[in-house]
Amino acid sequence: MTATMKLGQLAEFLGATLRGDAEKQITGLATLQEAGPSQLSFLANPQYRKYLTDAKAGAVLLKPADADSWAGDALVVPDPYLAYARLSHLFDPKPRAAAGVHPSAVIADDARVDASASIGPFVVVESGAVIGAGTTIGAHCFIGARCVIGDGGWLAPRVTLYHDVRIGQRVVVQSGAVLGGEGFGFANEKGVWQKIAQIGGVSIGDDVEIGVNTAIDRGALADTVIGNGVKLDNQIQIAHNVQIGDHTAMAACVGISGSAKIGRHCTLAGGVGLVGHIEICDNVFISGMTMVTRSITEPGAYSSGTAMQPIADWRKSAARIRQLDDMYRRLQQVEKRVDSVTPGGKASSDG
Repeated sequence: MTATMKLGQLAEFLGATLRGDAEKQITGLATLQEAGPSQLSFLANPQYRKYLTDAKAGAVLLKPADADSWAGDALVVPDPYLAYARLSHLFDPKPRAAAGVHPSAVIADDARVDASASIGPFVVVESGAVIGAGTTIGAHCFIGARCVIGDGGWLAPRVTLYHDVRIGQRVVVQSGAVLGGEGFGFANEKGVWQKIAQIGGVSIGDDVEIGVNTAIDRGALADTVIGNGVKLDNQIQIAHNVQIGDHTAMAACVGISGSAKIGRHCTLAGGVGLVGHIEICDNVFISGMTMVTRSITEPGAYSSGTAMQPIADWRKSAARIRQLDDMYRRLQQVEKRVDSVTPGGKASSDG
């Protein structure tokens, strides 16, 4: 963590246009409403432009179009939010673990742990596992047999990797996540469920982030596959043999049923559900709480369900939805009567 940086250094780091005092000391980041004289803020959403006039920030990240609206020091960039994202890592207070293995960790004799990796208290690393350079394994993590974790990764405390999970470079896995749990596979024999052994694994690409308490099940035969740059929020369920394309992002509580295939650069908002064995093409956005029951073959934005409304109006709408089938049948009867009395089956314009 860097506690303090000069504004000029930040400008150079971003390739930003500096307007103001290059020697000003910046100690952190904050919102326009809360930033103090030694903090850097940003204006990314036009809705917050109203706070710019009274802001007390030491400097502000601004688009060129907004630069004239601020009299103080500024870093002018094409995308203030992206610039803020890059700078956030310079001021991140997250502790950095030292290389080495904690005395309480249990490491199998044939596991391979790079000397620059950090293995925390009470970690278990089973036989044949490989942990790459500069990777941090937090306290109480379990790394199953033959797992492979690439360089530069970070597993928060209490992450569980079952056997044969392969993780790429620079992957972040948050606490409580379980990778490689047994998929939900059963065959029915005369009303009794017979378990199917899940003999595939899990393959995670590079630069993936996996949120708190998210579960990614192992494949039944082939692997469950998560592509490069995929971002998964908290409490997501990825079932066995799902495939997720590169740079797709999912918000909290998404549920993906088995063998569904999701393309690249897709975005699934909170609570989206997908049935199994369907395909979603590249560049699809699915709005929150949508239930996807069939494949999507064209890029674009998709929704299902009804919009929020006052409960009295919703009850009326729900009642009318229940009446739709009866209304449809009555309309069919009316159409038949019209056809029977109209020449050619079409309404006549004669008087």
